[in-house]
This record gives sequence, C-alpha cells and structure tokens, in this order.
Amino acid sequence: MGQAGVQLGCACWELYCLEHGINPCGRLVQDADAFDPTFKCIFHQTESEKYVPRSILVDLEPTVVDEVRTGTYRELHNPVRIVNKEEDAANNFARGRYTIGRQIIDHLMEISRKTVEECDFAQGFMLFHSMGGGTGSGLLSFICEQLLNEFPKKSRVQFSIYPSPSYASAVTEPYNAVLATNETLETSDLALMLDNESLYDIIRRVLYQDRPTFSTINRILAQVISTITAPMRFDGPLNSDLTEFETNLVPYPRIHFPLTTYAPFQTMETHDYQSNTVYDLTKNCFQASSRLLQVDPREGKYMAVSLLYRGQCLPKEVNDAINEIKSNTSVQFVDWCPTGFKVGINSSRPTCVPGTELKPCDRALCMLSNSTVLEQSFNSLMTKFAMLHSRRAFVHWYVGEGMEESELVEASKGIAQLQMDYREIGMSSAPLNPPISPQMIQEGHDPRIQHIEGQPCPCPVY
Repeated sequence: MGQAGVQLGCACWELYCLEHGINPCGRLVQDADAFDPTFKCIFHQTESEKYVPRSILVDLEPTVVDEVRTGTYRELHNPVRIVNKEEDAANNFARGRYTIGRQIIDHLMEISRKTVEECDFAQGFMLFHSMGGGTGSGLLSFICEQLLNEFPKKSRVQFSIYPSPSYASAVTEPYNAVLATNETLETSDLALMLDNESLYDIIRRVLYQDRPTFSTINRILAQVISTITAPMRFDGPLNSDLTEFETNLVPYPRIHFPLTTYAPFQTMETHDYQSNTVYDLTKNCFQASSRLLQVDPREGKYMAVSLLYRGQCLPKEVNDAINEIKSNTSVQFVDWCPTGFKVGINSSRPTCVPGTELKPCDRALCMLSNSTVLEQSFNSLMTKFAMLHSRRAFVHWYVGEGMEESELVEASKGIAQLQMDYREIGMSSAPLNPPISPQMIQEGHDPRIQHIEGQPCPCPVY
C-alpha cells in the first residue's frame, strides 16, 4: 500500500524470484532435480505453468504502480491486482481513509477474496506500508478493519516504516502515524517497526554510501523480510509460520510491536575479515548497531525473542549461543519471562540481488524481539505530535476530509495508554505464589491443602 509499500513489495518479489529460480516472466528456470514446491505458498501456479505472486499492489495515484506495469517484472504480476486511482492521498490520513480510499475499498476487498480463494489454506495477510504517508496510514487502517470483519481468524502482519526521529519526508507524518497506530491497535496482530534513519546509518557505516537511494534501502529490507518468511518458503529442520510468530512474540494483544534486527551486513571488501559464526551473529543482533529502528535495545527489557537462523546452522551451535547470551548481564528480560526464546532454523542460504553492494554469505540471522524499549519510539512520535497539535497546525486539512477533530485527541490518548502499558510491563513485579515456609505448614496455613479440608482453594495459587 502506498509508494513505500509498493516499492518495498516489488523489492521482495525480485528477491523471491531469484531464490526460487523464477524469471521475470513467471516461468520456472531452475533444474527439475532442485525443484522445491514449498514456495507455492507465495506463488499461484496457473494452468499455463506460470507462477503469479499472491500479492496486491495498491496506490491512490498511478506513478509508482505504472513503474511496475512497465518495468522488468511487468509480466510477473497479475494486472488485475495492480490497483490505483487518479488522486493521491496528499500525506493526509483522513483523505486515505474517508474520501479517496473509501472509493476503492469494495474493489480491493473483492480482489482479496479471490486471492484467498486460490489458496489451499490461507495463513494470513502481510501488509507493507509507511505510517507517515496518507495511503499507507489511512487506507491501511481501513483495510485492516475490513480484513478483520471478512477474515477474523487470519493473521494480519504489518511491515511498518515509521517516521524517523531526526528527519521526515512530510510535515504531517506525526499526525498520520499516531492516527494509524491507534486505529490498528485492535485490528492488527503484529506490526514490525522499521525506520529509514537506522537503515541510512547502516548503509553509511557498512556500505560507505553517503547518499543511499531508496532502491538500496528496499533491497536491504527485502533481505530481512526474506529471512523472516524463509521458514514458510523452504523446508527446514525447525520451521515456523505467521501464527507461531504471534504466539511467541505477543504476550498481550496491544503489545504487538516487535523490534527487528539483522546480521550480517557485509560487503565484498569486508567479507574476508568478518567472522560469521552462529554465536557472532547472535551477539551482533543484540547490539544497537544492528537494529532497524532508532532505539537502543540495552535500555529496555525483553519480553520475548524470536531468533530466525538461515543457512548452515546446527541446533547445538544455536543452543550454545543462546546460553552465552543468557549469561550476558546487558541482556535483561522481564522478571515474569526470564527465558523467552523462540528459535527457527532454515537450511536455505541467503541470496543477494546482482548489482547490490551486499555480499552473499553462508548464514544469516533475523531477530524479532518484543521489548519495553519501544516506548522510546512512541515517545519521539508523541513529542512531534504534541508540537503540531498544540498549535492546531494542519488540522483543517484533516477536518476538511470528513474527520472529526476529536479523533486526534482520542488517538493521542490511545498512544499515551500504550506507552503506559509498556512502562508497567517493564516494572518489577512480585511473584504470584508467595513462598511457603515449613512453619506455615505446621500451623495449618498451607494454601495447597485448603481444598482437602473442605475450603475453597484461593485462585490463582494452585
């Protein structure tokens, strides 16, 4: 959805085609002996032996999607599933949700139903978008609401590009991000937070580019997303799917904003000088230099961690690396979940698009972690929101598109409550079951045996 979502999605499909041996026309070019049918979970095979992505590209203005229609992969995507209008959302949440976006929502839902009907068993929806844009915020929140009503038991996973702390491409980004985050708190199951500033830092530090393009950024993000989806597309010794991500990463329904980190980032020049053992990758993912969001993970506590290994990784090496990380005092977990690790291992090696600066490697790791440090990101967003809203700046553009001004106030209260939730989770809590001493047992105060004496057992002790 939107310019960022379409461009990021196209970068992912470019990488998927290389990984699975599919040419830009949708034909299989790899050897029959190496054929692995698992990748059909993201490709639909037609009667003419053509593989079509299970994707829908949506933008309210035609510029970006026209590049797809005339680009290298123009024969790959189904033209019926490339949707656009003639007017853009103008970086306005209300315009994307209430006016222009509402005009195409019925058409989008009809395409979504037909796409789901082609699946043997649909796991869920992956939504690529930017929280700062009008289409990526307004239309995204509207579509999430419709998907919840139409497919209530299917997962909805967002790959959300949030406004960066230091700079922005639009003045109204804080309004759009706060409104969209509040609207999708109840309609989204998982939202992976990314921002361009951290990606710029990685490119400058690793690839030595002072002026990186969005194409370079999208291809790096495609590597991260490819590692996350590899267990669904390749057979492996310890696979996982969308539902398992939610089960292991979301302790409470509202706390569904994992922090994403990835390793290794290396070029042709530095490849021979870096060690990429399983322990090195695991250690690097817990460092602030590998995160894809402008926060410092060391300042928060982890609630759950999902480690997705890809390439030549042995289970014993993974267990040893996790034990080393647990002994590290800088990695802290909340007291009610001291060992919250979920592990996935996939034997497929990472692939890089030819012409990019990244060097293909034997193994890679993407870590999704639910941490209390995400409160920092929401603090930065709410600070910029408050600076604009205190002067009621640009509010008339939202009201003019049919949105009530009170929605801005309600959205800010919703994000403030979310910040409070993160703060309370990070606080130390007393154990649910109080310690039982031998003296208590002798005096007949053992709560475990009260039900034997005919008294109700206090819940939730035992």
